[in-house]
Amino acid sequence: MAIGIKVTLNEGLYLKDPQATVLGQNIIKHSILLIDEIGFEAFTFKKLAQKMSSTEASVYRYFENKHLLLIYLVSWYWEWVSYLIDIHTMNIEDPRRRLEIIIKTFVYASLDNPSIEYVNESVLHRLIISEGTKAYHTKSVDEENKEGYFINYKKLTQKVADVILEIEPDFPYPHALGSNLFEMANNHIYFAQHLPRLTDVTVVKDDLSQVEAMLMYFAFNLIEKAK
Repeated sequence: MAIGIKVTLNEGLYLKDPQATVLGQNIIKHSILLIDEIGFEAFTFKKLAQKMSSTEASVYRYFENKHLLLIYLVSWYWEWVSYLIDIHTMNIEDPRRRLEIIIKTFVYASLDNPSIEYVNESVLHRLIISEGTKAYHTKSVDEENKEGYFINYKKLTQKVADVILEIEPDFPYPHALGSNLFEMANNHIYFAQHLPRLTDVTVVKDDLSQVEAMLMYFAFNLIEKAK
């Protein structure tokens, strides 16, 4: 899907907008690749600078620390998924069909977008699966929440909740179901690949159909029980 977009994120996450310069775009690009390669714990700005053939000081001009950089990358993905949902559900009136598309998007949003050269969505998706919860499972989550750092995730969840309530206005847990569908998509891909006894689905290469089917089962059976 060749769509050129500029994702709007909380300005508190960065010191200088990395999407606005070639250096900043390289920071995004290589941070995704490096975190995917060595993991967030081992990731440092020094290693990132070496990967980019740049200086550590240049990275610090854009991001105060690696935790804020991780929130930035995770927020980028949340916003990207939200954007894809808008595109794929445009002019679709049936809310059940829209929820099916949302679930499919959660599972398959990792397809590359060639026009955003500095973001490899496939690699970013792997990063979200393995490292994403570290952005908000922290001691500082309440303070960062007050700063609006997770607004992109809240908007994404609200978008799903609204569709659920269109299907069944009396469904009691629309936000919980919305966020759980997103988390389940990521968690069970991870479980299938690394901890298979924690799931009942199988993932073979890029075939995520069993994950999609599981999410469909949970979502529509729960909604149906509320009627």
